[in-house]
This record gives sequence, C-alpha cells and structure tokens, in this order.
Amino acid sequence: MNAVNPRRWWALVVLAAAQFMVIMDTSIIGVALPGMQRDLGFTQGGLQWVFNAYVIAFGGLLLLGGRLSDLLGARRVFATGWVVLIAGSVVAAAAGGAGVEILGRAIQGVGGALIAPSAMTLLMMLFGHDQRELGKAMALYGAAAPAGGTAGVFLGGVVTEYLSWPWVFIVYIPIGLATLAAVPALLPAVRGRRGSVDVLGAAAVTAGIALAVFAVVRAPEQGWGSAATLLELGGAAVLLAVFLGVQRVVREPIMPLGVWRTPGLAVANLAMALLGAAWIPMWYFLNLYLQQVLGYGAFPSGAALLPMTVAVMIFMIGITARLLGRFGAKPLIVLGLAVLAAGVGGLSLVRADGGFLADVLPASLVAAVGMSLAYIPAMMAAMSGVRPEESGLASGIVNTTYNVGSALGLAAMTAIATSGGAEPGDLAGLTEGFSGAFTGAAVVALAGAVLALVLMRGRRKSAAGEQASETESLGV
Repeated sequence: MNAVNPRRWWALVVLAAAQFMVIMDTSIIGVALPGMQRDLGFTQGGLQWVFNAYVIAFGGLLLLGGRLSDLLGARRVFATGWVVLIAGSVVAAAAGGAGVEILGRAIQGVGGALIAPSAMTLLMMLFGHDQRELGKAMALYGAAAPAGGTAGVFLGGVVTEYLSWPWVFIVYIPIGLATLAAVPALLPAVRGRRGSVDVLGAAAVTAGIALAVFAVVRAPEQGWGSAATLLELGGAAVLLAVFLGVQRVVREPIMPLGVWRTPGLAVANLAMALLGAAWIPMWYFLNLYLQQVLGYGAFPSGAALLPMTVAVMIFMIGITARLLGRFGAKPLIVLGLAVLAAGVGGLSLVRADGGFLADVLPASLVAAVGMSLAYIPAMMAAMSGVRPEESGLASGIVNTTYNVGSALGLAAMTAIATSGGAEPGDLAGLTEGFSGAFTGAAVVALAGAVLALVLMRGRRKSAAGEQASETESLGV
C-alpha cells in the first residue's frame, strides 16, 4: 500500500482549481462575445464557434486524455495539459481574426481534455486510502465544476466591462504558470503502464462527436429534416459505429468495451449527459435574459448569478456528501434532476417586464439545489465501480458525456429560443424564446430523473454509497 501523501489536501486545492478553470473556460467568454464579434469580424452565425470549438475539442478528446493518463502517468499528462491550455490562451488573446480565435479556443479545449481525466486519476490516488476522505475530497472537487461554469459568467462580466475581451484569455496564463510551478511539489509522480495509443479509435470518436455537434448547431439554419442535416447526423453515426467496431478488434482500445459491464456506469453517464444538457442551457439563457431583456450590463448580470454559485458551493460541500452516505446515489440523482427541472421550469415563467427578485432569484436557487444534489452522486456512481487502472478511462467517459450533453443541449435549446426570429430590442419575442428554451431544459432534466428512477439500481449497498457511507459525520 502506498504511503499517505501528507500534502494531499494542498494537492486537492491544485486539482480543484484545475477543474474550476477547465469548466470556467466554457463560460467565461459568454459576455465577451459582442466585443469579439465587433473586433474579429465574426458573423452572427459564426460567433457560436467561439464556444463550440472549445467544447468539441474538449468533449471529443477526453477519452484520449484518459487513456494517455493511464499510459504516460497522470502527473505528466496533467502538466502537459496546462502547457497546451496556456498556449491556446495566448493564441486566443492575440487573435486578429475569426479563424485564429477559433483555433485558439480549440487548442484550449485540447488542454482541458488532458487536464480533466488526469486530475481525477490523481485525486483517486491521493485519497483512495480512506473512503471518508475520498468522499470529502470528491465533494470539494465536484463543487469546482458547476461553480466554475457559473463563476465564468460573473468573471467574464467583470473582465469585459473593466478591461477588454482578450483578458478573459490572458487570465489563464499566470494561473497556469503558478499551477505548473506547484505540480512537482504537491502532486504525486504516477508511473504509467506500457501500451499503445489507439489512434484510429481516437480519431473516429472525436470526429463523430464533433460532426454530431456540428449537425445540431447548423440544423436551425438548414432545417432539421434537410438533406444536409440528415447527412451530417448519418455521418456522425457511421463514425461512432466505426469507433465501436475498432474497439472490438484493436489490441489496446482507447475505450475497452468491457468497462461498460461496470455496474451503474452506463446509467450514471446518461444522467450526467442529461444534467449537462439542462444545466448549461439554463445559465446561458439566464444570462441573456438578464442582459437583453432586463437590461443588465455585463458586470451586474454576472453578479446576479452569484447567489446561485454560492448555493451550489454550500450544498455540494456541506450537504450532498452527507446525504450520499445516508441514502446512496440513486435517490439523490433522481431528486436532484427533479428539483433542477422544477427550478428551470420556474424560469420558463419569466416576463418581459419582470425583475430579478421575482422572476430569477427563487427559481435559480431551486435549480442550483437540484444541480448540487445530482452532480456528485452521478460522478461517484460512474467512477466507484471501475478498477484503479481504469480510473482515467472512466473519468474521460463521464466528463465526455457531461460536455457532449452540454453542447447538444445548448444547440437544441438555441434552436427553440431562436425559432420565433426575435431580434434584439423585441423584448416580448426574446422573452418568449428564452421561456421556450427554459421549458425544453426542464423537460430534459425531468426525463433524466425518470430514466434514473427506472434504470438505476437501488442501493444494496452500492459502491458509491459505500464510498460515501462515512461522510455523514464529516465536519464540512
């Protein structure tokens, strides 16, 4: 048995900060988009690729990142990911045109895809010796993801309003350098194992995911039943089928299909995908409602989301771990998704002449509670049953499903929100579109709750429940 790392809690700070920054990278650019459009010459339709370039690269390469973490050693891959993320940030900040900006965002996504699974592997190795400590560490680490997504909107508003849009990328450079400086002292050196990289499988799954997201993003313009959309979706299905076929025959697959025999893995990943498909569109359109309908500036809009961020942190760190130990994963996943559906459904009642206290605050807090209840149990249910040598793979899978779900959910809800053709200044039309997007996200969350209730095993006792069984007495 490995000796307990005396600096493991300081190491957790580094890992949680990395998770926070990686997820924040998907949201911080939101309020900076108008300035980027003006300075870089983006078309209205092309502007969305500032977001999608990151998400496609991140979600599409997470499996590869998990595999490399297992083969090359998690600390080495973690550090390499930060080097790549810093390089992408430099390119994105210095971009003088739309194409270079998209390239920089894609490079950032590659860096994130290396950081996220290797960080999870390091966390499991640092705290796997004690189930109680692991539950506490998972709570702190898990809280960093949704908090990063929400805080990105707030920080993007501050930076955009008081500096300029390139600073939403420049901020990653000193943070990345500080993280790299802390890696040798705080993170354990993890020896990799011999093996090869399944290049064909990695290319097929990345291209398949990217083409699927591309098809959904373009479908509102081309038509969902158009030949182009059907061909793109069909091509994505073929690529993903090729990926599965390659995994069956290649000697060292990027995703050994046997991992799906792990109890609860498939259902937990489905729950994570639907959670992302409801949560990310919710905060995206909530920010638009605050700015385009209620007339908030970038900074006030971000500040209006702070109560939701605080609620997520309080519930994830102080409450969810204890409930997980007492009740197990399934009840919390079902309840969390149902509460999220109720909160997002409440936001569907927003009015063109509404206000923050009546239309936004109560429903957003309910949604934050739902997210807090579901995220950690779904993550632990997906990770708890896998063998230690497959932890990087399992982390890559669960992060992939969450991010791909987020991208597809946002694309679908954007199609709903823009179906009426409302233009800026048409407050009634915009509100109607945002209300439709909130309704769609609520339906997705409710569907996730129903599927988890029907498909997920109850606690007999589940591995996730065992992992957190002692967290009830944590002094968090």
